[in-house]
Amino acid sequence: MKFNKVGQVSLVSAIALILASTFTACNPVTIDYVFAAGNKENPGQIQTFLVDRVSGALSVQGSTISSGGVDPVSMAVSTDFANLYVANQGDSSLVQFSISSSAALASVSTITLSSEGNTPVAISMNAAGTLLYVVNKYQPGCSTAVTGATTCNGGALAVFPVSTTGALGTPVTNGSLNYWPVGINPTAVNPLASGAAVYVSTYDPTAGLGYLYGFTSTSAGALASVVGNAKISGTPFFAGVKPVGIASTPTSRFVYVTDFAQNELIAYSVLGNGVLQPLINGPFKTGNQPSAITVDPRGIFIYVSNELDNSVSAYDIALPTGTPSAAVNTTGSATNVTGTQPVAILVDPGYGRYVYTANFLDNSVTGFQLNASTGTLAPAQSGPYPTVGQPAALAAIPHGNHSIEVDQP
Repeated sequence: MKFNKVGQVSLVSAIALILASTFTACNPVTIDYVFAAGNKENPGQIQTFLVDRVSGALSVQGSTISSGGVDPVSMAVSTDFANLYVANQGDSSLVQFSISSSAALASVSTITLSSEGNTPVAISMNAAGTLLYVVNKYQPGCSTAVTGATTCNGGALAVFPVSTTGALGTPVTNGSLNYWPVGINPTAVNPLASGAAVYVSTYDPTAGLGYLYGFTSTSAGALASVVGNAKISGTPFFAGVKPVGIASTPTSRFVYVTDFAQNELIAYSVLGNGVLQPLINGPFKTGNQPSAITVDPRGIFIYVSNELDNSVSAYDIALPTGTPSAAVNTTGSATNVTGTQPVAILVDPGYGRYVYTANFLDNSVTGFQLNASTGTLAPAQSGPYPTVGQPAALAAIPHGNHSIEVDQP
C-alpha cells in the first residue's frame, strides 16, 4: 500500500502521538519527593513518595528506612534540599540524613538531646538555612513540667547552627544554658522568613490558656524574649486555649495559630521587634480539633488539618489585612475530606499545586490539587496513598528547578 505525502505525515504524527501518550502514561514526570515518617514501628520508619506533575498522585519510591530513633514526630529539610532532619521523641534523638539527587536517604549523624532539653516535639529550619530550631517538651534533667517550680518549669527551645554541609553545630548558648525556657506543653515552633523572630506555642491545661513565646533572633541564632501581654513569667502572647500549630506568611507580616480546644484559627499581625497584635476581626472558625497548619509558597492561602473531622479547611488571605476567609470548593464547602486523624500537612514545594496530609490512624497520605487562583482543593488522583504505620510527620523537596505556578484570573 502506498501513501501520499499528506498520508505519510498523518501516519507519522499518529504514531508519534501514540508513543508520546504511552511514554507519558508509563513514565510520569516527578515534580517533588515527599517523605512520611511513621512511629508505629520501633525504630520509626520513613517512606519516600514521588509526586506526579500532572495529577499530584503519589507513588512509592524504594523501601522504607529507619528514622534513626524511636517515635519520629517532626521533620525539616535544609534550604538546599540536600539534608533531612528528623526529631525522634521516644529517645530524644535528632538525626541528619543526606538526600541524593534521586531522594535516597542516608543517615549522616545522630545527636542525643540532653543539655538542650529532651523529648522533642517540633523542629523547623530558618529561611536562610543556617539555623535549626528544636523545641523540647522538657528542660534538661526533667521528665515532667511544673508551673512555677524552680526546676522543670517548662519546655526548652534550642538553636543549632547549620553548616554549609548540613552538619549541626554546638547549640547557641543562652548565658550558662544551651536553650531558652518556654512554657509547659510546647507544641510547635515557627521562625519568620525574615529571620527576625521565632515563635513557640505552649498551653497550660490548669489555667486553660495557650501562649506564644516570641523571640527576636540574630543571624547567629542568639535570642531575646519579646514582651507579650500575659501575666506569667516570660511574658508570652495569649493564644487561645490549646495552640497546636503555627505558620507565617513568606513576607513575615502575619502569623497564624490553630486552637485545638476551641476549633479556631487565631491570626496576628507582626509589628516591630517581633511583637504580635491579634487581628481585630478574629479568631476564625475551623473544623473540629484543628492541629497542623501551612501557608502556601505564594503566601495567599492557608490550609488547616482538622483531626476530629478528618478534613482540611482552606482559606484565602486578604493581603492588606491578613484576614483569612473560607475558600469554598465546587461542592459549596471550605472543608475537604482526608483519611482518619490528619496530623501533618504541607504544600508541595515544586509547583505549589498539591496539598498532602499524613493521616495517623489509617496509615495513609491524602492528596489534593490546589487551585492556584482560588485556593480551593480537589482530590488528587488515585488517593489516599498507603504509607508507613501511624504517619506523624511530612516533609518534601522539589525535583529539579521549577517556579511556583500562579493561575491568572
